[in-house]
Amino acid sequence: MHFYGAWVFIGAFVVHVAFRLPKALRAVGRRRGEPAPGTEDAAGLVSPRPAAPTISRRGALGMVGLGSLALLVVTVGQSVGGWFRQTALLAPHGQDPGPGPNGFQINKTAASVGIRPSDIGPAWRLTVRGGGRQVGLTYDQRLALPENESSLPIACVEGWSTPDQHWSGVRLTELAALVGLGTDTPQVFVESVQRGGSFSSVVLSDIQARDTRSLLAVRVNGAVLSRDHGYPARVIVPGVPGVHNTKWVTRLTFGQQA
Repeated sequence: MHFYGAWVFIGAFVVHVAFRLPKALRAVGRRRGEPAPGTEDAAGLVSPRPAAPTISRRGALGMVGLGSLALLVVTVGQSVGGWFRQTALLAPHGQDPGPGPNGFQINKTAASVGIRPSDIGPAWRLTVRGGGRQVGLTYDQRLALPENESSLPIACVEGWSTPDQHWSGVRLTELAALVGLGTDTPQVFVESVQRGGSFSSVVLSDIQARDTRSLLAVRVNGAVLSRDHGYPARVIVPGVPGVHNTKWVTRLTFGQQA
């Protein structure tokens, strides 16, 4: 049914173009300043002393065409990626993720937000709070929790997005269960160890926290997260901007903050 409807739409569009194209071509082909046939006195809407035209129809079409082409040239790298990424004049540069499982776009590097080796080294701890309880986990203890997987992209507010990446980690609902919260997982306040820059924390709604695809991820595409992709742990949530998939996570607080 959808297939049939699509062909009906395409057919109607072709018929419309066939009827309108001759008139459009005549309008474009008229000499500069020449009025359209039959409009000289139609309803008295034509000014008796019209101002001289500042640009022809062909000039206007040319400007629109050149503007569209220029926009395509400076943004194609943000949408297509790969080699074309070098042509994305309006996108951030100098953030080459390199090859391998972590080789996809980065919205901010560890260095750009002041992440120090000690922040994400052996002393790193994940604190989970909620329901009047608090649990602290080392990296190895976090790895001992049940693993789940999600295939989700990173969609950046700068205009680019990645293909789906294969993430591995623990569900946010299972982290909520560590502090005694049931299946009705509340909203969660996610905090990062980053010191500079924006978006060092985010509040995820209860619906986002309960989504079975929402993870505190430690691996991507089968490899441990790189520093720039959020090692030792980051949240990955469907349908949110990349900056809300907080990296270098150190604290999760479930429920309303006191």
